[in-house]
Amino acid sequence: MKKCLISLFIFLLIAMGGGFWGYQKLKAFQQESINAQPDQLLFVERGTTGKKLVTLFEQEKLIENAQFLPYLLKLKPELNKIKAGVYSLNGIHTVDDLLTLLNSGKEVQFNVQFIEGKTFKEWRKNLENAPHLIQTLKDKSDQEIFKLLDIPSILKSIGEYKNLDGWLYPDTYNYAPNSTDLALLQRAAERLKKALDKAWNERDENLPLANPHEMLVLASIVEKETGIAAERAKVASVFINRLNAKMKLQTDPTVIYGMGENYQGNIRKKDLETPTPYNTYIIDGLPPTPIAMVSESALQAVAHPEKTDFYYFVADGSGGHKFTRNLNEHNKAVQDYLRWYRSQKNGK
Repeated sequence: MKKCLISLFIFLLIAMGGGFWGYQKLKAFQQESINAQPDQLLFVERGTTGKKLVTLFEQEKLIENAQFLPYLLKLKPELNKIKAGVYSLNGIHTVDDLLTLLNSGKEVQFNVQFIEGKTFKEWRKNLENAPHLIQTLKDKSDQEIFKLLDIPSILKSIGEYKNLDGWLYPDTYNYAPNSTDLALLQRAAERLKKALDKAWNERDENLPLANPHEMLVLASIVEKETGIAAERAKVASVFINRLNAKMKLQTDPTVIYGMGENYQGNIRKKDLETPTPYNTYIIDGLPPTPIAMVSESALQAVAHPEKTDFYYFVADGSGGHKFTRNLNEHNKAVQDYLRWYRSQKNGK
């Protein structure tokens, strides 16, 4: 009997020692370094755990031997809630770091920047070059894409619409890998709709604009005319005053837009005399569509223009504009600008 007790005691000691040794091994494995590069991404499929995770870690050369991983996950089940996704390994140094990340579900985020004042043609290049974004629109025309987006119903009264310029909100958009280009554009369209609705519903009284579409068209012109946010409400006032006075808008950015591929960097006299739907030196009122993507600042400038008696403006040579009340003042401001321009060109 005594011998049996001694044998049992020895067995328990061995078992306890083995258990302690195993526990220490698992703790050491949990803190083991992994071979991750700062720019490395790890793609985890749905249902990846246990042996599949061992295979993934070894295939990606994150760890040479991951045989202890299934035992660690059994010991610490809180680390076994692996979520599918794409993860950045930047800042991940140990097995514990990696498992914590995979349990968090915090996928890597990419972004694409859409800049105000640009056209959808320019935006589309950024969209097509965005990393890890599923491209579903490459073979679709702008008109087809327009129909796929939730564009404001005001367009139903305008007729066939082929132009996406102006109808997407400029910003930097974050997205998870394997998002679609259409989903990203839908976010931009929805944000623009909200900004336009807000500007239209809160607009000043008695603006010479029939609907939100016209507000967006004018905001796109303001966007192209000045990059100085503090100046936009004053620029908007000039166009509002001209519309109220039934004067032609005579704005160069619309002419350039109407020229399309024919624009080579400068506007000639014959360009101002060539009819297009966008030549505001010839047509009355607003052009038929926005000419660029619009910032919220430009929308608010049109919704709340300054109260001025200005009808003209011209570049002042310092990045801003000189605003004038009549043609005589405007012509003088133009001459001042030309003198400044010649002095800069001649290096004086």
